Amino acid sequence: MTTVPASPQITKAVPALRRSRWRRWLAISATTILAPVLLLALAELVLRVCGVGTPTGVTRPCADQGRPAYCDNPSFAAPFFPEGMFRTPRPYAIPATKQPGTYRIFVLGESVAWGDPDPTYGFARYLEVMLRQRYPQTKFEVINTSITALNSHAFLPMVKDLVHYQPDLFVIYTGNTEVVGPFGPGTVLTPWDLSLPTIRARIFFNSTRLGQLVGKVSRASQKNTPEWRGMEMFLDRQVRADSPQMRPVYENFAANLRDIVAVARRSGAQVLISTVATNLKDCAPFASLHREGIREDELHSWEGLVQRGADLESAGSYAEALKLYLSAAEIDPQYAELQFRIARSLWALGDFAGARERFVRAQDLDTLRFRADSRLNEIIRAQSGSGVSVVDGAAVLAGESPHEVPGSELFYEHVHMNPRGTYLLARAYFLQLDSMLPAELRRGAASADVASQEDCERLLAFTPYDRLRVAGLVLAKLERPPFTNQLNHSEEVLRMKSQAQGSADYAETVAEYQRAIMQNPQDRLLHLNYGFLLHRYDPAAADQELRLALPYDNAPVLCNWRKFD
Repeated sequence: MTTVPASPQITKAVPALRRSRWRRWLAISATTILAPVLLLALAELVLRVCGVGTPTGVTRPCADQGRPAYCDNPSFAAPFFPEGMFRTPRPYAIPATKQPGTYRIFVLGESVAWGDPDPTYGFARYLEVMLRQRYPQTKFEVINTSITALNSHAFLPMVKDLVHYQPDLFVIYTGNTEVVGPFGPGTVLTPWDLSLPTIRARIFFNSTRLGQLVGKVSRASQKNTPEWRGMEMFLDRQVRADSPQMRPVYENFAANLRDIVAVARRSGAQVLISTVATNLKDCAPFASLHREGIREDELHSWEGLVQRGADLESAGSYAEALKLYLSAAEIDPQYAELQFRIARSLWALGDFAGARERFVRAQDLDTLRFRADSRLNEIIRAQSGSGVSVVDGAAVLAGESPHEVPGSELFYEHVHMNPRGTYLLARAYFLQLDSMLPAELRRGAASADVASQEDCERLLAFTPYDRLRVAGLVLAKLERPPFTNQLNHSEEVLRMKSQAQGSADYAETVAEYQRAIMQNPQDRLLHLNYGFLLHRYDPAAADQELRLALPYDNAPVLCNWRKFD
């Protein structure tokens, strides 16, 4: 069969036809994609011009003693919290002009980094005192931008903003709220999402004026406005350790940390991140769930073994109790509270290594996931690299604990450290930071020693009066869920009651504050706490101190910044 060759006209027409189809496809695509984008951009512009919504950057322009500065923006949290539940940082101001010889440190994290239960005595404050004592010729700006209940999803956009303010170092302490914080599977703050690109798209949209308007319209249809009720809001958001939901938590945390580090390093800043220390020995799990698929007869046997074991444990027969607990664990090894019971029995019998293993397992199985688990700390340890240093805070506090099992010797409750624990964490950061400082700064060291805990607390005016006050804050927290559901709740309440009882000499407390203020009259938080102390006895003097405590010009004088959590 003879093949007839195509005519030259047909040969020329085919590429032209293809080009025509390609141009038509491009036109359709442009109309389909670009038109909506342009409309959304126009709507965003109109809303901004009309003053709808608020900027959600980390900072906003302000003045500090008449000088240009950037202060905290309470609206930054808008993409991460329902209206009425916003958490904010402790008010701060960043000088618009960074003076020569200044070393600027930004502290990022959730409630531990914020300084709960009182940010005037958080680890960032201890760290600042240590730096000031070692290097009196250098001006260290330690700016704490931490916000309670946020997590790594929020810290990435935070760092992207903060790199514009000439940071020298980012100090990061996070991991406790990856599950219960925004976009985690155990959260009540935002919709939960597995996909990191989707989460970041949500954050971007929520930060726009259009997103804020959509959120406002959506909330207007709700009958009740949510209110912040602390940890008890999460009681019905339990997440198993073996849940498929946990895998994206770990993956997203690792990706966020990598991106945070990359953004910080591109700005020229160094990064100092710590593993997360938790109370293992004296913090029973907040909630437990039986393994999936357990039969009714197995559950009945399990309950009988645990009840008999609990009776024997109460009677001091730990070896016999342990046998029953281990038999129950063969039926269901995933119940967190049972692992905690096994750990306590092993501890009483002197098997401290075995007890530590079980305490860790109890924490990792806790289904109300308010503590960083072992896997999250492994991810943090893996961040070490060029320009990034990892402080093993968990190991440091373990090394200062009996048999390397941290407990109430260093913690108020599950993750927030008492003065001793706070000092140890700050010292660990300081020792690592000390080796990272530029050589010209290190040459100005006034001492080779780290400031002692006593010196730090004297300079921070952490007085006996304040210790009683802070213990009272912790006690109030322990008397609410989910702490009331813990196996050892009564023991912990009695412990905190003993710390919250007593009295302090008013005159001596005043003298301690005055001595601390003489040492550092620019410390606004000293003036803040001193003002609150004076308020009951000398309102005029209190008002003067509170004015000196203003973090920036035109800040509200009567606002109790201790409540900014």
